[in-house]
Amino acid sequence: MQDFLSHDTTRRSALQRLLGAGALSLPALGLPLAARADAATAQAFEAQRAAHPWTQAFVGVQADVAPMAMTLHGKLPPALHGALLRNGPARHQLGGMRYHHWFDGDGLLQRYKLGPTGITHEGRFVRTEKYLADTAAGKPVISGFGTFLADGKPPTGPDSLNVANTSVVKHGGELMALWEGGSAYRLDEATLETRGVKTWSPDFAGVPFSAHPRIEPDGTMWNFGVSAMAGRLALYRVRPDGVLATATTLAVPDIAMVHDFAVTEKHLVFLLPPLVFDVARMKSKMSFLDAHVWKPQLGLRVLVLPKDALDKPQWFELPTGFVFHIGNAWEDPDGVIRLDCMRAADAWHATVGLKEVMRGHFGTEEFAHLTLVEIDLKARRARQQVLPQASEFPRIDPRRVGQRHQQLFAALRLSPGDRPGYDAVMRHDIGRGHTDHYRYGADVMVEEHLFVPRPGSTREGDGWLVGTALDLAKGRTLFSVFEAQRLADGPVVQAEMPRLMPFGLHAIHVAA
Repeated sequence: MQDFLSHDTTRRSALQRLLGAGALSLPALGLPLAARADAATAQAFEAQRAAHPWTQAFVGVQADVAPMAMTLHGKLPPALHGALLRNGPARHQLGGMRYHHWFDGDGLLQRYKLGPTGITHEGRFVRTEKYLADTAAGKPVISGFGTFLADGKPPTGPDSLNVANTSVVKHGGELMALWEGGSAYRLDEATLETRGVKTWSPDFAGVPFSAHPRIEPDGTMWNFGVSAMAGRLALYRVRPDGVLATATTLAVPDIAMVHDFAVTEKHLVFLLPPLVFDVARMKSKMSFLDAHVWKPQLGLRVLVLPKDALDKPQWFELPTGFVFHIGNAWEDPDGVIRLDCMRAADAWHATVGLKEVMRGHFGTEEFAHLTLVEIDLKARRARQQVLPQASEFPRIDPRRVGQRHQQLFAALRLSPGDRPGYDAVMRHDIGRGHTDHYRYGADVMVEEHLFVPRPGSTREGDGWLVGTALDLAKGRTLFSVFEAQRLADGPVVQAEMPRLMPFGLHAIHVAA
């Protein structure tokens, strides 16, 4: 494979643009340092809490969470001993000021220790530059992804905004908290203490490293990062031992907000929704999120990059839509890439809905649906099939990343009523079209569940589905273990604790 890190002659100038722009250069662009106060957002949220129990999931916490033993019903399979680690936005307000967007909250890494004596839960905030600055001031002092702050401190780069709140990965023996627009943060696996930002190479210090790396069965990790101001896409290939093998950047016209991607045996695949960054809007004093414009005329662009020729993009187009998450992709012998994702008709939830929840409001716009995509590389066309399941947080058997898979697991929205989120989990058979599901109930908000393979088995889907959920009626957090092939039977093991944690994002399981 060509080593772009050593052969890209324009690399240094491109990286300088990445960092200068990735830094967002807010002061230089004239963005407000004393703009909108958000005490009004805090007041609006408080006014809604009594009437809407789901708001408990977005109250947040103010400090690290002390260990607590959960009440266990059943016996944990020894193969699950280790830990489930979940990251998510958790400090939504400080000093009476509340963020405008859910994604702005500081990242809290929660650990559920799984062992022969049961489950113990604890949580620790990632000590990012922003977390430390805000904590010292007693209020938010640096603008966030979707929030301007009064009397703000000028950001100096992507990592001054980085809240490390989206995901977590363990690779090459190193545990890292991930965000979308900045560096990974290294963590001590034993204590969860923050060790600082991860630098993959001196040239790529501070270049965005997204929250959705893909780890292939041989241990190779691929990832990307978007620098909106520079209009470039950074691409990474990391060896199984954690050493960077390839890093390069690619100019992308009308660069979009991209949260996830997929790998196949031969290609990287990006779905670019028509939520396009507009420099002029940012210069006119809008937040980074609000600087994006919905341009449905662009459709949902599909960017396919050969792994051995990352500078030779192929473009395809699907009907307009917005995608946060992709389950998996693979390619058949005829050169057709098959991919599944969660597609919404537009970006309403990202741009409006997740602001509304911070004010205690719930909108009823359409949710994302499971969608199957075919990309015919020879015929140069793409098409999609939108399925009826309203769902999110897709996960597969990790042994099938980039390879043909049959089963997809996800959170499912059946009938939770007038509140955000999901009330069930599902296993969908991609080939047969069959769905198996378990419904927790309308009062339970389901977080992402992940599949853990049964040791010694090689059959896809043979193992457990593991995840957490928030019981809004009882004020409890649940930890459930399902036999993955029999979700409808309900949890085979469940634990609970009398504290309701902030609704989180992505998780991993780390074996003991």
